[in-house]
Amino acid sequence: MQINRYIDHTILKPTTTLDDIKTLCMEAVEYDFAAVCVPPPFVQLARTFTGSTSVKVATVVGFPFGYSAIEAKVAETVLAIVDGADELDMVANLIAIRNQDWDYLEKEIATILPLIRNKQKVIKVIIESGILLEEEIIKCCELYGRYAVDFVKTSTGYAEKGATVAAVQLMRQHLPPNVQIKASGGIRNFAFARELVAAGANRLGCSSSVAIMKETNTSL
Repeated sequence: MQINRYIDHTILKPTTTLDDIKTLCMEAVEYDFAAVCVPPPFVQLARTFTGSTSVKVATVVGFPFGYSAIEAKVAETVLAIVDGADELDMVANLIAIRNQDWDYLEKEIATILPLIRNKQKVIKVIIESGILLEEEIIKCCELYGRYAVDFVKTSTGYAEKGATVAAVQLMRQHLPPNVQIKASGGIRNFAFARELVAAGANRLGCSSSVAIMKETNTSL
């Protein structure tokens, strides 16, 4: 298993520095990770550091709580694309999910998805599976599966519970084959990363990516 190609090497803390971004990108290039995921103000810088390598640049929209207005998420999406982002990890409106306002959630994705498709970018919709009921996760999978988003993502990493094998398995059962899964939140070792991939995850959001890679030499 080439676990490196599953990893989005991530730093999203509000105190992120320029040096943090440089280190993140250099590590991503060294280990050939799938992408770096950085705060929106650092997209252009990350693009400079990753250059012409295969490492994609991802950023977040509506992060971390998802309750930004649709118009705000549109503005964030447009700016991220202008700045050079390849992939956008958008937090779904979690308030709408908990209040069963599926019409709002459909309007949100129907508004934002064309912007991303028009520029041939990738969208990952974060549903924060750790704080949802099973039936809410299933409804999210049905909605975002119908819109054929690129990925449904488990977590922001900011909730009390991150990715779980059970959540990934449930999502895989209820998503169409063309919609991939990104697991994130609390992935700190190779064993757990491998479990999540076996459960159906296609991408892993990790801040402990280098430690995971160092483990692979002794775990394979």
